[in-house]
Amino acid sequence: MNVQHNTPIHIHNVNITDQFWSRYLEIVRKEMIPYQWDVLNDKANITIEKERNDETIPSEKSHAIENFKIAAGLKEGKHYGWVFQDSDVYKWLEAVAYSLHHTFDEKLKELADSVIDLLELAQEKDGYLNTYFSIEEPERRFKMLAESHELYCAGHYIEAAVAYYETTKNEKALRIACKLADCIDANFGNEDGKIKGYDGHEEIELALAKLYQVTKERKYLNLSRFFLYERGTDSSFFDRQRQEDTGKKAVIEGMHHRPLSYYQAHRPILEQDSAEGHAVRLVYLCAAMADVAYLSKDKEMLSACRKLWKSIVERRMYITGGIGSTVDGEAFTSDYDLPNDTMYCETCASIGLIFFAYNMLKNDTNSSYADTLERALYNTVISGMALDGKHFFYVNPLEVNPENSAKDPGKSHVKVTRPEWFGCACCPPNLARMLTSLDKYIYTISDDIIYTNLYLTNQTSIHVKGTKVSLQQETNVPWGGDIRFHIQQDAPSTFGLAVRIPSWSKTYKIYLNGAEIDQKPKNGYIIIHREWQQNDEIILSLDVNIQVWSANPYVKANVNKIAIQRGPFIYCLEEEDNEKNLHLIRIPKNEPFNYHFETGLLGGVGVIEVNAKKRIVQMEWDHQLYSTDLPEEYEKKKITFIPYYCWANRSPGEMQVWIEKE
Repeated sequence: MNVQHNTPIHIHNVNITDQFWSRYLEIVRKEMIPYQWDVLNDKANITIEKERNDETIPSEKSHAIENFKIAAGLKEGKHYGWVFQDSDVYKWLEAVAYSLHHTFDEKLKELADSVIDLLELAQEKDGYLNTYFSIEEPERRFKMLAESHELYCAGHYIEAAVAYYETTKNEKALRIACKLADCIDANFGNEDGKIKGYDGHEEIELALAKLYQVTKERKYLNLSRFFLYERGTDSSFFDRQRQEDTGKKAVIEGMHHRPLSYYQAHRPILEQDSAEGHAVRLVYLCAAMADVAYLSKDKEMLSACRKLWKSIVERRMYITGGIGSTVDGEAFTSDYDLPNDTMYCETCASIGLIFFAYNMLKNDTNSSYADTLERALYNTVISGMALDGKHFFYVNPLEVNPENSAKDPGKSHVKVTRPEWFGCACCPPNLARMLTSLDKYIYTISDDIIYTNLYLTNQTSIHVKGTKVSLQQETNVPWGGDIRFHIQQDAPSTFGLAVRIPSWSKTYKIYLNGAEIDQKPKNGYIIIHREWQQNDEIILSLDVNIQVWSANPYVKANVNKIAIQRGPFIYCLEEEDNEKNLHLIRIPKNEPFNYHFETGLLGGVGVIEVNAKKRIVQMEWDHQLYSTDLPEEYEKKKITFIPYYCWANRSPGEMQVWIEKE
């Protein structure tokens, strides 16, 4: 293990003091991490729900830590849960690593160290690490890759180990990861006797790229490239493994009918030009491709990333940054097919979209990636967690009717309130690691330019061309549009500072030391390149006026409807504020929207009100389903929008993002 250190593209020593985001960091540290630890140890007195109506989903308990104790020989028993249950522990560990970076906690570190010790005991001599196959079916190792999630779980441990090593310098964590990666390298590749294949769920590719960046062991980057370029080249690989399998039961029930596109294995990656299949798998694949393209200067792979990015954001993404249009396979469907009440929009999928966007920013300094990163973060991602940090959405709908969710089997995945935990619990720990790693998404560096991708109050320092620069950002975003950058350094130095003009800001003003700058954005950033002096200051004023959005006319679900945005937030109507039957509301043309901030509502939120009309349902409709002569009648009604991220934190009820316009 040859650990080397180099200047990363992101600035790791960022101190977030932002009022909005500090609250989330504290919730993760004080509530989510301890809560999730109790769940993983089966100590939480909670109800675990199936994410949809499916009797095959295990939902009695987590048992994740117990599985490791059994695999380590510390206890006797059978494996319980999904074959990918290990990944819940790994994502928890990664969240702990990032949280310790923000706020060091010796007791939490000792707890995490004990988990590392347990994993070392569970790891087999050749480096293999997977509780299901070690306990239940060691003879099927790497033999059912379409559904086994072995490399997926391995990837999540490697990512956690890299993060934990970077924060704590725990070499045991990294040593386990390298031994695991070496085991995979010994079993997969183009050489004779190795498996010429890949996992059904992408993740190992991302992790190996990160392990390479820490260790500088080229074989890990090469192995990631192998998995990426091998995918989709042999259409019979999964079928051959199934035919040769000697197991008596499926590793995961109901997977045999999935087409190769579900796994993004229908074509080689350079030939894929549309977002297909399971949404999380697709964005994990794309995130890995973008990172490997950056690390290996692979222009063809980067070109493929750009095609898939356009497919997602131009034709297959919800206005909230959600992706995945159908519950069947948690998957993309076709262009412009974006139903609001049967979609999936899994929390993990939007997290994966953020990974993809961030890795594209390494390659292309284009604000469209940061715009999407911000859209997903402020809307679908934080919608995935209740304000108490102990209830979670797997699915993030844009329209909900409680009765339909209860009685329509096709909408059983559309929850009205956030459950305490899921049988398939990928989202809660994924959300925890996403939020605690927020600091790395704020800035990126290209050559001698510092790019600002997110606006939140923080302080950081970075060496640019050998000069230490201290950068302080103060802002009232997301509720306001004022940003102030204060620059300090040891001596005058020349570098660039790029500030992003978000897509939601139609106008802007920028000042350098009090003097307005007349400069147009380049790829969405205004780049100020100069010799900076001590105590230089930039002030950016963004436009947070309310925006009224329409969807592409090909999106059938949203014809003659509008959605409301202010700053980075998409807004919605809730029954709590507007009574039942939200679908009967119409918003008149040219009616002004009014914004105000309510400190006592939902932890403090900006509220939008507008005078609208609501259709009256006449008594005659009680006795007939259709009519040719009943006229439409409307009553005036003031309606209230709240930010989408905080819906379902009060009483259960209807919710709607897209509203009929007059």
